[in-house]
Amino acid sequence: MARVQLIMPDKDRDRFVHQARREGMTLSAWLRAAAHQRLGSQQESRLFRNAEDLQAFFRQCDELEGPEKEPDWEQHLRVIEQSRGRGSSGT
Repeated sequence: MARVQLIMPDKDRDRFVHQARREGMTLSAWLRAAAHQRLGSQQESRLFRNAEDLQAFFRQCDELEGPEKEPDWEQHLRVIEQSRGRGSSGT
């Protein structure tokens, strides 16, 4: 088994030790678990391999709850123009 040395502020070490003890773990075990958790979350976000992956992603997005329909582009432009006009003297 490899040994790894870390350099960190005492305040961080104290916080990590406290949390590890709360979870019934040693600092070493807690740091390993945190590293494994981070690796797992990073691996979950994968790149699209092909067009089918991309289409599946957009199908999942369409299934999410939200507004039924986005405003059309002309409506967006009107809102932008109204926003620009606020605070101006109009001259």
